[in-house]
Amino acid sequence: MRTTPTLPIPVKKALKKLGNDLCDARRRRRISTTLMAERVGISRPTLSKIEKGDPSVSLGSYASALFVLGMTERLSDLADIKFDETGLMLDEENLPERIHLPSKKKKRTK
Repeated sequence: MRTTPTLPIPVKKALKKLGNDLCDARRRRRISTTLMAERVGISRPTLSKIEKGDPSVSLGSYASALFVLGMTERLSDLADIKFDETGLMLDEENLPERIHLPSKKKKRTK
């Protein structure tokens, strides 16, 4: 039996919200759980886990569910550098104050 590592509370909440949002989107589109699971290529119990935000389900299954619902446009931006405020601030702190041009080495003549 596989055990799921303890997740931080914000991660659990984010997955639960994602699952609820996917469930709502499926229902708004009037797609049954049977048809949705078939289109995603998973079983109905796995779809149920996704809609509950279960962290043991693969990211690929979540991504496929988003695709079936036509919602993949933001998936590729999840960790995009332009949204990484902390990384950008840390990068900015490490910028050099001055840029030195490489020195030209003089050739010695014999």
